Amino acid sequence: MRKPKLAVWKFASCDGCQLSLLDAEDELLAVAGAVEIANFPEASREVLPGPYQLSLVEGSITTPHDAERIQQVRSESEFLVTIGACATAGGIQALRNWADVAEFTRSVYATPEFIDTLDTSTAIADHVTVDFELRGCPINKGQLLEVVNAFLYGRRPDIPGYSVCIECKRRGTTCVMVADGTPCLGPVTQAGCGALCPAYHRGCYGCFGPAESANLPALISELRRLEVDDATLVRALRTYNAYAPEFRAASDELEVTG
Repeated sequence: MRKPKLAVWKFASCDGCQLSLLDAEDELLAVAGAVEIANFPEASREVLPGPYQLSLVEGSITTPHDAERIQQVRSESEFLVTIGACATAGGIQALRNWADVAEFTRSVYATPEFIDTLDTSTAIADHVTVDFELRGCPINKGQLLEVVNAFLYGRRPDIPGYSVCIECKRRGTTCVMVADGTPCLGPVTQAGCGALCPAYHRGCYGCFGPAESANLPALISELRRLEVDDATLVRALRTYNAYAPEFRAASDELEVTG
């Protein structure tokens, strides 16, 4: 039997999530032995024609060209997985969604009429059907390997939906909010980083996006109790996953009520 074809696609992004696959090192050899890598810009110049059994898509949609290109990728892919905050929530570049993109273009480029861009940066799922979303900025390489393994064996990936707080407890890390009064998005952020920032006495920045059943109103109430003003809360929610529905709704409401 022929090996399934794996394709890795890049849209508006920094390539960090693609590099997470290369960072797998020893495990990457097993992946390469189980699939035929048909398209992977960070690893090879070779591009094989589709269809592709598994496509990993990094990056958000920010141009009319990419809005068309993702349709082609979807049509050639049997199973499509979006990887990283850009692909799953529009990324840090989704901050443009609250701004005047035309003004940005005029300020940055000498000939703005040459720039063909959209007013928004949006997730891949806003344009095509996505079979699975893997969050993170960047993604966890172990979780990526789990997704590929699950595809090869025809099962659903076992990716946690609980919050970073669970990772803090498993790591034995003291809660920075309770102990130090440090603002932290850990209670509403999906696990995946191993509670990296709280382990170094810093609050979570929400790199992995909203956790399942994230209770934003409760967290905002607690952060206000810690004397965090609404403008700071908006900035905290508008980073890597600013346009994730839960974070977006909470930050928009804060702007209105604040």
